Amino acid sequence: MSLYKIAGGTVYDPANGIDGEVRDIWIRDGRIVDPPDDPGTKPDRTLDASHRVVMPGGVDMHCHIAGPKVNMARKMMPDDKRNAEPVRRTAYTRSGTVGSVPSTFATGYLYAGLGYTTAFDAAIPPLAARHAHEELQDTPVIDKGFFVLMGNNHYIMEQLQNNEEERLKNYVSWLLNATKGYAAKIVNPGGVEVWKSTGGNATGLDDSIEHFEVTPRQILTGVARAATELGCPHPVHVHCNNLGMPGNWQTTLETMKALDGQKGHLTHIQFHSYGGHPDDQATFCSEVPKLAEYVNAHDRLTIDVGQVMFAETTSMTGDGPLGYFLHKVTGRKWYSGDTEMEAGCGIVPIVYKNKSLVHALQWAIGLEWYLLIDDPWRVAMSTDHPNGGSFMAYPEIIALLMDRTRREEVLKGVPEGLRERCSLPDLNREYTLNEIAIITRAGPARMLGLPNKGHLGIGADADITIYNPQDDIQQMFELPKYVIKSGEIIVEDGEIRRDERGKLLHIGPAFDESHTDHIREWFEKYYTIRFRNYPVDDHYLGESHELVATQPM
Repeated sequence: MSLYKIAGGTVYDPANGIDGEVRDIWIRDGRIVDPPDDPGTKPDRTLDASHRVVMPGGVDMHCHIAGPKVNMARKMMPDDKRNAEPVRRTAYTRSGTVGSVPSTFATGYLYAGLGYTTAFDAAIPPLAARHAHEELQDTPVIDKGFFVLMGNNHYIMEQLQNNEEERLKNYVSWLLNATKGYAAKIVNPGGVEVWKSTGGNATGLDDSIEHFEVTPRQILTGVARAATELGCPHPVHVHCNNLGMPGNWQTTLETMKALDGQKGHLTHIQFHSYGGHPDDQATFCSEVPKLAEYVNAHDRLTIDVGQVMFAETTSMTGDGPLGYFLHKVTGRKWYSGDTEMEAGCGIVPIVYKNKSLVHALQWAIGLEWYLLIDDPWRVAMSTDHPNGGSFMAYPEIIALLMDRTRREEVLKGVPEGLRERCSLPDLNREYTLNEIAIITRAGPARMLGLPNKGHLGIGADADITIYNPQDDIQQMFELPKYVIKSGEIIVEDGEIRRDERGKLLHIGPAFDESHTDHIREWFEKYYTIRFRNYPVDDHYLGESHELVATQPM
């Protein structure tokens, strides 16, 4: 058991109250350990981190890196890949393509190159879980997991219709166990089902979903309650109705209120914070201050941002009607997919332009969220990769948050009308390095309920990023000096130095076996796959770690 010392780094570990203190970190068997009792003990290896910034490895709690829609997007965008420099094969790496939707190998290497060591795909249909696991096993270096789509699941809606709360709760548990997923995800609750059956949408929380005669509100609260009662480490992960539509901030506020004191995470909140009239783009504006005021006053709510960046990217979503809407607005190619009884998706290439008032407002609205949330522990960095932009833009976002002057320079290049429609030009706040460590590491890990991630305390996974401090903040975060995964240096000066696989993170909440017969009977009646072939076998997981669900306090 070798003893490893990282010596003399300037440590930012907000979960343990350490804000820029010079400290040593000791590692044994991939975990952070107490310093030796004998001060004269010599480590087997020492890494000199003096005059360098030391943080936990980054945690991306919401991205799209695996599953059927990601794979389809790769096929849809060959031109995107031809125009991007590939990842070259080396002694330690496989080759991969990049672009807005990188290949599996490239995804792992690129995350590691930024100092990120954990990432979660945010939207996997249960029926595609096996495929998602195969892709994640093909994604090197990082630890990973995924959230399971439940907001348009027929069995769930049927149990809500029949007021069968216990069956609903046990089905949520069974589904998480069967898929080896990590959390319950809701996308446009009820709306995707309406799109699949009639071509419409569910725009209000109390719209009735045809055939099932349930509402988005019932789906939201039913799944949220089930996740809470099952003790899931991460609460229900919510993509609200009316994403991207002017005036949708009211739906978002009603969604927050509908949770009624329950824990909930609202994702890519930027896309849900728009004022104006749905039929008049000229009225498009920000309503972040009103929503942020509500979030600040309700500490059981957390968010990630879904920051838009000016670039070409690919929109992909489990929100089928939104995909069609974007196709009609942009006129670009479009893919729509349905997953029987469970979910749907839409994919459209998109270019965010700084000369577009709408796109500039989307960029500004994301930054407003970071700057208006009082407690950085309740907001996580995301671009909703690749929807708002690539995760490779995180260093640029960090620079924008830490430097008001840089924001002002960008504002000079956007349409003048933006200043009348949002509060960003008036916001003077600048993030500190400690706050950056919160929103990119400690906060996401806490929101996800990952006790061994996002911090450098005793027992934590030895996932560590070491930066050379620079005046150019973006460049500093783009090129870490060292990235350490499970106690081993995997990246040095941007080069992969070790072939590391990473592990699959999942949960297995308690399930009442008495409900199995009912699920099996329903399943065999409606699905095209046999019940016994649906659950994912353990051998698909490779190295994995099951987090224990705990009963709520």
